[in-house]
Amino acid sequence: MANRIVVVDDAAFMRMMLKDILVKNGFDVVAEAENGLKAIEAYKEHMPDLMLMDITMPELDGIAAVKKIKEIDANAKIVMCSAMGQQAMVLESIQAGARDFIVKPFQAERIIEAVNKVLGK
Repeated sequence: MANRIVVVDDAAFMRMMLKDILVKNGFDVVAEAENGLKAIEAYKEHMPDLMLMDITMPELDGIAAVKKIKEIDANAKIVMCSAMGQQAMVLESIQAGARDFIVKPFQAERIIEAVNKVLGK
């Protein structure tokens, strides 16, 4: 069975791009969310194997969403995606519980590599 993934980004084209890369590589994108609040709802509803999470989003940012999701499920696997490759953001994401970090603009190979690594493949 394919690994189930939720894609979270406030930009629809970015979600589409990520979904396309994941589906082409045999993953199942079970839901999408455009902000941290919807990400938490999607996590509860689908309990995915992995989440790809943007950092800068309206209503609730990715780091705050990671903290909330980790309260729901300490074993949640989350990979952050952000245009800001700032060390502080990377550090904060990892401290919040993210397992890896991808900087935009990203290469498809880097996404698949991060997803496979976090899923233990």
